[in-house]
Amino acid sequence: MARRKAGARPWLGGLTSIIALAVFLACSAAPAAALTGGAPTPIGSAPPPPSPSGTPDPAPTAGALNLISAKTWPRKSFFYGARTPRLRYEIGSDQPSNDLRIDVVNENGEAMKSYFRNDIAPEAPDSVRWDGTAGDGRPAKNGRYSFRIVPQSGGRVARRATSSASAEPLSLSFDLYGYAFPILGSHDYGGAAGRFGAGRSGHTHEGQDVMAKCGTPLVAARGGTVQYAGYQGAAGNYIVIDGKGTSFDMGYMHLLEPSPLQEGTTVRTGEPIGGVGQTGDVTACHLHFEIWTAPGWYEGGSPINPLPFLEEWDAYS
Repeated sequence: MARRKAGARPWLGGLTSIIALAVFLACSAAPAAALTGGAPTPIGSAPPPPSPSGTPDPAPTAGALNLISAKTWPRKSFFYGARTPRLRYEIGSDQPSNDLRIDVVNENGEAMKSYFRNDIAPEAPDSVRWDGTAGDGRPAKNGRYSFRIVPQSGGRVARRATSSASAEPLSLSFDLYGYAFPILGSHDYGGAAGRFGAGRSGHTHEGQDVMAKCGTPLVAARGGTVQYAGYQGAAGNYIVIDGKGTSFDMGYMHLLEPSPLQEGTTVRTGEPIGGVGQTGDVTACHLHFEIWTAPGWYEGGSPINPLPFLEEWDAYS
C-alpha cells in the first residue's frame, strides 16, 4: 500500500454509502456476535468495566458452603472484546453472612485474578466480571480458565448443592483469546503473490492477502483505538487500529465501504468494522491485512509478516 499523506483526513463518501454500510453492519451483527462473543452494545463503545477486586475481610468467616446455582458466559471470550467473562452465582450456607474469594484460575489451577466478596448472604444472587487481565495488569494468555469460589478463611471449593432444585448444570469454565480472526466467513490465503514480501512495482507487499467473497463481514482482530480511517488509491477503503495492550498497529485494506469507525473511536476485539471488498488497486475481492511494530504504522515502525498470526487466530476462532 502507498504511504498515507501527511495531514490526510478520512474520506467519508456520500450519504448513500454510509447508510448502505450501516444496513450491512446491522445485518452482519448477529453472526459476528455468535462467533466472537459479541453483544448488542453500541459501536464505538468501550467494553464494560471489570468488577472491583474488593479487599479481604480482616477476620473472615463462612459457613458450610455449597452452590445453589452458578453460570459462566460467554463460553468463548476475547480480550478487550464485546463481552468479557462473567460469573453469576448463588451460595447456600448455614451462616447468614459469608466472606468469599472468587479466583480466576488457569488450567494448572493457578489464580490469575482474585475478587473478594464480603458478607454474602445465602440465596442472594451475585456476579463477577473479569476483564482478561492478570494480577500484574497484563493481558492473560490464551487458554482455558475457570471461576473458583472459596471461603476467604480457607477450606474446600464451593460445589453444587446435592439438594439443588436447579436443573441447570454448573459451567464455570471458558476460553479466553487475545485476538479474533478478522474474517467471518469462508476464506483462503491465496497464492505466493499475496504473501508478505512479494514483489510489487517499486516496492514489496507489506501484508497478507486473505481471499473471501465481497461483502463477507470483517471484525477487529484486536480492539483498541482507530488510528486512521479513510481512502487511498491503492488501498481503497481502509482502517488502521492501534491494538489495546500490544505494540502492534493493524491495517485492514480494500473494504467494501468506508468503515463507520472514525479516528479516535474505541473498537473492541471482534467488533464489526466493515466488509471484504474490492476497492483500490485490486483485481479480486479480498482483505489485505497488515501488522506494524512499535512505535506504529508510518510512525517509525515496520511491517511484519502477519500470516503466522492469522493462521493461529484462524485455528481457534
